[in-house]
Amino acid sequence: MAERADVVFVDGVRTPFGRAGEKGMYWNTRADDLVVKAISGLLERNPNLPKERVDEVAVAATTQTGDQGLTLGRSAAILAGLPMTTPGYAIDRMCAGAMTAVTTSGSGIAFGQYDVVIAGGVEHMGHHPMGEGADPNPRFVAEKLVAPDALNMGNTAERLHDRFPELTKERSDRFGMLSQQKVQAAYDRGDIQPDLVPVAIRSEQGWGLATEDEGRRPETTLEGLATLKTPFRPHGRVTAGNASPLTDGATAAILASGTAVKELGLTAKMRMVSFGFAGVEPEVMGIGPIPSTERALKNAGLKIDDIGLFELNEAFAVQVLSFLDHFGIADDDPRVNPWGGAIAIGHPLAASGVRLMTQLARQFQQHPEVRYGLTAMCVGLGQGGSVIWENPHHKHYGKGR
Repeated sequence: MAERADVVFVDGVRTPFGRAGEKGMYWNTRADDLVVKAISGLLERNPNLPKERVDEVAVAATTQTGDQGLTLGRSAAILAGLPMTTPGYAIDRMCAGAMTAVTTSGSGIAFGQYDVVIAGGVEHMGHHPMGEGADPNPRFVAEKLVAPDALNMGNTAERLHDRFPELTKERSDRFGMLSQQKVQAAYDRGDIQPDLVPVAIRSEQGWGLATEDEGRRPETTLEGLATLKTPFRPHGRVTAGNASPLTDGATAAILASGTAVKELGLTAKMRMVSFGFAGVEPEVMGIGPIPSTERALKNAGLKIDDIGLFELNEAFAVQVLSFLDHFGIADDDPRVNPWGGAIAIGHPLAASGVRLMTQLARQFQQHPEVRYGLTAMCVGLGQGGSVIWENPHHKHYGKGR
């Protein structure tokens, strides 16, 4: 059997993320237009890639209806100006949609069936609230397969606090505050803006341009966080300050084989080493990235100490903290989310996986001493997803594992 091809992350971009709802900047913008804008921007900044060389377009969305329906990968490919000969598909693994688009299409590259693919995701949570139109099978509750409130992500986060008393509200609030501060510091340094594709937006005031993430609150203090309501239960611990806000946005990335990268004169920002997905009890879906990371590490023949940078999706602070505690990593470890995360930036469900990858790729550039990085996230209905990447700027890049 032929050796598997290298799967290279060539480039990734995203739209600025907007607050979901009527007051958010994307209220009058279609979801499919967001992902088309991301793909168009990605192609524009990679002029060495002939459009006809894109073999597949995989676009994720959690709610695949309305402006997020109609087989998004195919419809977005057509709208972004790719040739009619370019196929595409839609994919759904809730929060890990874009991550799964990357691992699935990347597996096609490894198997030698694709040279170049575009993978990404979109979620317009203003137009499509989580779970909208879904009709969960009554057997879930009738046969006690899942607790009645397990589909409410906030309740699953409260359960993590219940199960692990050492995961206190104070720790979650501090993590949330630091996320806001780190995102603002990254903006001040100009680390985030290069990978944002500006989007034209329309409001009552007229036309404008979205160039930055809308939901940031750098002025956040622990005192302020302590006073926030706990919407999921009285005297709870999950608040708007230690959880990701409802968000609209889209992401897109180019993946290619190592051979195609050389042939077309593209850049290699990261190499996919391994990935893992795992299932856990839906009631505590936040622990999902623990077994998925263990699987990815095992697949790669690596240990957690080999990971020099972590991009963990901050659906809830307590969810990230449960991961860190399991692996013996400090809450404020500088390797973890050095530019902050979803608590400040937002988490447009199916889009977030590629945001993590895009940020990790840029951090690799700044840290040639780091060989391996991890992107990981929890997933609704009790899952976790993890991808391990290798840094091409490291002196041992590509020299075995």
